Amino acid sequence: MANTLSDRRALQAHRARAARIGDDGAFFLHDEARDEIEERLRDVNRTFTAPAVVTPHPARWADVVPGATVVPDDETLALEPGAHDLVIHAMGLHWADDPVGQLIQCRRALRPDGLLLVATFGGETLHELRAALGQAEAETMGGLSPRVAPMGEIRDLGALLQRAGLALPVADATTRTVRYRDLAHLARDLRAMGETNALAARHRRTPPRHLFKRAGRIYEEAFPEGDGIAATYQLVFLTGWVPHESQQRPLRPGSAQARLADALGVPELGGDR
Repeated sequence: MANTLSDRRALQAHRARAARIGDDGAFFLHDEARDEIEERLRDVNRTFTAPAVVTPHPARWADVVPGATVVPDDETLALEPGAHDLVIHAMGLHWADDPVGQLIQCRRALRPDGLLLVATFGGETLHELRAALGQAEAETMGGLSPRVAPMGEIRDLGALLQRAGLALPVADATTRTVRYRDLAHLARDLRAMGETNALAARHRRTPPRHLFKRAGRIYEEAFPEGDGIAATYQLVFLTGWVPHESQQRPLRPGSAQARLADALGVPELGGDR
């Protein structure tokens, strides 16, 4: 299909391999995302009685909220409409063919005044790898093929919350630069996270070995970090609420009951000055 981003069979195979590898150290970004989610839940200061977690990595996220229903990030989410007061979509949205559809399904699973929290990779993630591979492929093969998944920019991801019908939308991000010894070291970490190339439009034949040798040299020259290379990871967090009459609403224009000049304690100037 023209609109298909990911090869779900390949993606599931990569995730299953990551689970077999069981490299806890490779999941440091999930640990950071989880810490952020837990902090945001503490800030909300509400007890959730029917939480759910949507994630491709249940071993990392199943116990983020006690008693949560845990489901995979399938195209159709196994969540009952109106059954939950909290849904956490954890580290899978960047592979979704229809990200707004994922958020709409989460919204439908929430009760009025229910909370949706999303943690996903953002558009700055692995921009160095994308550039190095692109240049190397253009030089050695005379063209380009998709090798790093396109990830949404924070502004676009935030807009998805409103498109999904959620109120009080907030989008923010954290960015981390990680040093790797070389390109092979970075690729090994991505493999252990289940984040290697599963794009539907990828070339299916085995790439020539000299492509990655050239990409490694370009990477080292363009993005050095100490005695290794730099890799950027951006984590984007989205927050939205199912509309409810108890939530704050913006005032209608012209409905203010006090003058700004009075609040500031200054004289109000006429409009002809």
